[in-house]
Amino acid sequence: MGMVMVKCPQTDRVIPTGITSDRETFLRSAVFFGNTHCPVCRANHNWFAREAWVEEPVAPSGEMFGAARSC
Repeated sequence: MGMVMVKCPQTDRVIPTGITSDRETFLRSAVFFGNTHCPVCRANHNWFAREAWVEEPVAPSGEMFGAARSC
């Protein structure tokens, strides 16, 4: 699972929407409209799903390919 992200129109910085999803599910979702409070400029931003994307956490190298972890 990852976080749905958008860009702040005031600062052009990436901000989280507070919505979690995986990429495939998000891409299959119906077109929708969202509203997110921006922690950067402290304003509310309206956005459409087509302007958003999912940032999924990056697995540490080694775990990505199923390598065993040593303790």
